[in-house]
Amino acid sequence: MSGLDQLGVTQQRLMRALLAEHAGSTVETLCAKLRVTHNAVRQHLSALIAHGYVERARSRPSGGRPLAIFRITETGSALFPRNYAVIASEMFVALRSQLGDEQLETFMQQMGRSLGQRELPLPVTASHEEVVRGLAAQLDRLGYEALAVKYRDEWQIEAFNCVFHEVAKQHREVCKFDLAYMKAASGREVHHMECIVRGGQCCRFRLDAAATEPDPHNLP
Repeated sequence: MSGLDQLGVTQQRLMRALLAEHAGSTVETLCAKLRVTHNAVRQHLSALIAHGYVERARSRPSGGRPLAIFRITETGSALFPRNYAVIASEMFVALRSQLGDEQLETFMQQMGRSLGQRELPLPVTASHEEVVRGLAAQLDRLGYEALAVKYRDEWQIEAFNCVFHEVAKQHREVCKFDLAYMKAASGREVHHMECIVRGGQCCRFRLDAAATEPDPHNLP
């Protein structure tokens, strides 16, 4: 089920109408498109604004009283299904054909390392728990639904949403991206202890307590 399916039929139609109007739309225009009353449109807009799916944009001059304009937000746009997995999988097939298995793995590691280097570095004085918590927060911002947890008396990371799940089923090189990203972002060696794609309840990662030696690839 997509996020859009969680809305009522009229709200779905309203969201589709706004998606087609990049600059936003007036209540009157939405009434005409949806063939519902002015009051109904306003009620649905209020509910969608409360959820962060719609926002009020700058009013539009009309020669009289400015017209209120409503537009879809990025959060609202994200409710619409986006079939990244099919496209990404085809990209992997093409890359494997061009690069070969070994070079594809290296390519994914380089991508992960590059993204990890963009993260704010964790303090060198940070404790192991702070490093784990900091990295879990970074992963969570990327959509991994990650948490720092105490597992068998050791702080580890559990991620419940593999952002590459469908692609990773066919292309295990994707996991090299995750590990390279985490190593670059945390400065620690990272071990993949459990994997959702391989039947685990989550993706579990254990970090070495000590910082790694600087990676020559990371040096300016």
